[in-house]
Amino acid sequence: MRVLLLGANGYLGRFVAERLLADPAVQLTALGRGDDADVRFDLAGGSPGALARFLDAVHPGVVVNCAGATRGGARDLTRHNTVAVATVCEALRRSGCGARLVQLGCAAEYGPSQPGSSTPEDAVPRPGGPYGVSKLAATELVLGSDLDAVVLRVFSPAGPGTPAGSPLGRLAEAMRRAMQAGDGELKLSGLGVQRDFVDVRDVARAVHAASLSAAQGVVNIGSGRAIRLRDAAAVLARVAGYAGALHELDSGPGGRPSLSHPRSESELGSPAAFPYPDGCGSWQQADVRTARDRLGWRPRINLEESLADIWMEAACRI
Repeated sequence: MRVLLLGANGYLGRFVAERLLADPAVQLTALGRGDDADVRFDLAGGSPGALARFLDAVHPGVVVNCAGATRGGARDLTRHNTVAVATVCEALRRSGCGARLVQLGCAAEYGPSQPGSSTPEDAVPRPGGPYGVSKLAATELVLGSDLDAVVLRVFSPAGPGTPAGSPLGRLAEAMRRAMQAGDGELKLSGLGVQRDFVDVRDVARAVHAASLSAAQGVVNIGSGRAIRLRDAAAVLARVAGYAGALHELDSGPGGRPSLSHPRSESELGSPAAFPYPDGCGSWQQADVRTARDRLGWRPRINLEESLADIWMEAACRI
């Protein structure tokens, strides 16, 4: 099976590439903007015709799209998350390769959820910010394309490679600095948010399973369990061996929740306005029954292992 992977150098794409390369039945070709891609192509600026000609030449059986942007203004997010997917869909329609499309979506497409609830795939999406809107628009393009396609809505990814600027990455960095400085207490705020964390390696397994399946439509990829950020902080402190006290502040600057270490705020940069600036409010938890039933997929890696890997990378940072 020949697989064309888009966005192989991204946070999720690197683990998807690793998983696919471990399958001896897969021949992988990586397409991206970087010099280390097998083929250089800018999805946000390239033409569908050029991509269709490449698809006809390579003739993949599956196209996996991990490309996209999580930061930036509405214009950039739209270009990289929506226009790019429109290009992929149109190229696949023009091509004669008949490839299956596996698109990585995001739980931010759903927006805020009722605390205590599990969000199923048929929930009405109400994204609370431009990122979720741009990803939802991409999902709608895929679902309306008449292609053989599945969208994996990934909840909050965690584990090795977690960006230092992400909420869990910032938490690990704040703890590292506290330990380095010998601080006996770490003051954090905005820890009441609850998210459904799923390890990036489990996400890669889901992509692999989706590539081989006949599933179509939207499939949630998460752990099926919401974890409070303060509980994640306690687990991280345990795996890091931080013996100091964790003090939760009610809110950050301006009364809005944030995640920062007051002593080193200037070094860390301005704290995020929200610990999870995804427009999803205080609670998200996935209903993962569809992934189990249609992909034969279940998460295997628990949050403690994911956090231990995040801490290992943070502790090695100079």
